[in-house]
Amino acid sequence: MPYITLRDGAQFYYKDWNPQGSTATVVFSHGWPLSSDAWEKQMFFLADHGIRVVAHDRRGHGRSEQTWERNDVDNWADDLSELIEKLDLKDIVLVGHSTGGCEIARYTGRHGTSRVAKMVFIASAVPRFAQAPDNPDGVPVPTIDFFRSSMLQDRAKFFIEVPTGPFFGFNRPGAKVSQGLIDSWFAVGIQGSLKAVYETTRSWENDYTEELKALDIPALVIQGDDDQIVPVKVGAYAAIKLLKKGTLKIYPGGAHAIMDTEPEGINQDLLSFIQS
Repeated sequence: MPYITLRDGAQFYYKDWNPQGSTATVVFSHGWPLSSDAWEKQMFFLADHGIRVVAHDRRGHGRSEQTWERNDVDNWADDLSELIEKLDLKDIVLVGHSTGGCEIARYTGRHGTSRVAKMVFIASAVPRFAQAPDNPDGVPVPTIDFFRSSMLQDRAKFFIEVPTGPFFGFNRPGAKVSQGLIDSWFAVGIQGSLKAVYETTRSWENDYTEELKALDIPALVIQGDDDQIVPVKVGAYAAIKLLKKGTLKIYPGGAHAIMDTEPEGINQDLLSFIQS
């Protein structure tokens, strides 16, 4: 399996599907508490259309090494930078879902956009996820604390409740429930270290406003308006106001895991944006 060794010696797993004669390169960053496997529908579709696709397992997640330290967004950004530089990727399209949006925003804040042509934020926790006096529509910090305490008390139980309910929107009346998606989410999520998935929640309390305001490249913002994890008001609707070259796409009734619940639409959105 492909790994790179990071600056602290940690082993960092990635996938690199590179069709012969590929015309573009897309780099994916996954959400909490998953891995690169979360992107398999998009990666297969784009690679089948002649596009190189790269995705990594964030440190402490999936098949990457479970380091005790450096489970924070600044180090994630630096890890991503090392991967991009070691593979010598250029003119890439960066795509982040949920927490992955925090990672790619912080990457550009710390490393610039010299290797990035475009960005895509899907149901991303940017610019500001946590509630504050000047961000009243955000998620209350006690709710984030509940995520932390639930993981410490009974992570296995919590990692069944999240995909069964709000993550895929399966708790909505009339929802078409996929037990396979629930089981897959649990299987991938439970692979991550408790330390890493716990500390991931710290990234949700950061402010990524300046990173988004500084972006001067095209950015596509996609979200469902029934996202029960990231409120659309503090996600897509807030992000698009900050981006100089942003395009907004809202999926009516769309859930947080819109890549899985609306894969055909998301895949086509990505392909069209990449080729534009």
